[in-house]
Amino acid sequence: MTDSQRKERGRVPVLNLLVDLCDYDTVIDRITRLARVYAGGYVCVANVHVAIEAEDDAAFSRLVNEADLVLPDGTPLVWMQRLQRNSGASQVRGPSLMPMLMQHAEANGLKIGFLGGQQEVLDRIVARGQDEFPALDIAYTHSPPFRDLTAEENERISTAINEAGVQILFVGLGCPKQERWMAANTARVNAVMIGVGAAFDLYAGNLREAPKIVSKLGLEWMFRLVQEPRRLFSRYLLVNPRFVWLATRQIISGRSRRAESSDKG
Repeated sequence: MTDSQRKERGRVPVLNLLVDLCDYDTVIDRITRLARVYAGGYVCVANVHVAIEAEDDAAFSRLVNEADLVLPDGTPLVWMQRLQRNSGASQVRGPSLMPMLMQHAEANGLKIGFLGGQQEVLDRIVARGQDEFPALDIAYTHSPPFRDLTAEENERISTAINEAGVQILFVGLGCPKQERWMAANTARVNAVMIGVGAAFDLYAGNLREAPKIVSKLGLEWMFRLVQEPRRLFSRYLLVNPRFVWLATRQIISGRSRRAESSDKG
């Protein structure tokens, strides 16, 4: 995607990310159009973790910003958009988007697939999906090894996805692995890929969804921390304070530049 296309689509800088101004309807419409073209593409679901990864890794920042869509999954990213004179900015959560897209795919005859997670998680996703959306065509599922894939394994996976005719592929490999895999395989995989991370475990019932009020207050991270303290404690301890500091610096710097521009005018 070119810089002019990003500007036309209304992307807003959040640290080193360019995050789309969007809502569920526009995102579903965009993904559907990509799926019908059947020529690849990928969507990154951005939260504070993704933003800090992009802050520390310029290559990661570039590959996220080159995505067809960068969604404001985390409430703090939406707040950053609003603080930059975008009062209508809204959250598009990966765990909410996935079942909405599954319902849309069922209604429109689109084939979907799931890549990532443990086999038992995929089995639960498929069972629930078939129960909730009986006409949905789940054409592909695969639980890859936790380690890095060999070139041969990666080729087999991309070939299998294409041979199954998958048009929308949900990727649950975790950040930053899923974003890197999608960017590296966008020329091989014909489906539009969406990195949804924890949505797999949430939909499978392994994790509980945070209440809506908790999400609106930007405290979903705390709700998840209570459920997975060992895995998430060190991440949140390091990531969240850095994001607050860097975001505050960005907002203050932006206001200073606007004030200088106003004085010169």
